[in-house]
Amino acid sequence: MFYAARLLCGCARHFLGGFMYQVDLNSDLGEAYGLYTMGMDKEIIALISSANIGCGWHGGDPVVMDETVKECKGRSVAVGAHPGFPDLMGFGRRNMAVTPAEAKAYAKYQLGALWAFAKSHGVPVQHFKPHGALYNMAATDAKLAAALAQAVHEFDREIIFLGLANSCMITAALECGLAVASEVFADRAYNADGTLVARSQPGAVIHDTELCISRVIRMVKENKVQAITGEDVSLKPDSICVHGDNAKAVEFIKAIREAFSTHGIAVKNLKAM
Repeated sequence: MFYAARLLCGCARHFLGGFMYQVDLNSDLGEAYGLYTMGMDKEIIALISSANIGCGWHGGDPVVMDETVKECKGRSVAVGAHPGFPDLMGFGRRNMAVTPAEAKAYAKYQLGALWAFAKSHGVPVQHFKPHGALYNMAATDAKLAAALAQAVHEFDREIIFLGLANSCMITAALECGLAVASEVFADRAYNADGTLVARSQPGAVIHDTELCISRVIRMVKENKVQAITGEDVSLKPDSICVHGDNAKAVEFIKAIREAFSTHGIAVKNLKAM
């Protein structure tokens, strides 16, 4: 199981006579819709190892999904489903009162949509990562997390469940028998319990590139990040997310990769790890 491989991340590994770390670098992409542009997808795809592609409910449309999968294939970037709540106007970032059965059906519906484009381009769906409010709710709601894990397991048990490190999603996916990958965020602040600081709160999104890079390096090498209240939070990252709608995303990812090279950190997609 991927969970066993996951334990090697954040620990020194021997490569070509030296010690090196390895981690996946992902971004939320394919979230443009109709005439509305979102993010700098082509530029970002050239710099990452895995893409979380919007499945049409919080963002993305059939044409955008198709083009994004095609672009990922051309760049050898792994494709993942990024399903959210049916809330296009709120970009999927508003909480919704849904039952576990509804959440499970929502996940399957959107997985199927992305799978159609992935299959047509001859690439697998590597992973599943919930979006926005669905992600944050499932991080602390065991029943909701279990519903999402069951949806993935029933659809294709080879798909890796990508969820917030140390959250209910990781536990639920493991209990369901799925391979899991723990995600951390380069540009988001953490609470002391390991959850993300709500976007409505000051300091939730970190814009200082040097600060973000130092936090990421520490997460990979020391398995720790400082919470917004000052405490250290323990985590073991398999994948680092940089949001594609961040105005400095391209600059930021380039800086991260340069820092990774200096610190002996290899960027590989989840399957390659």
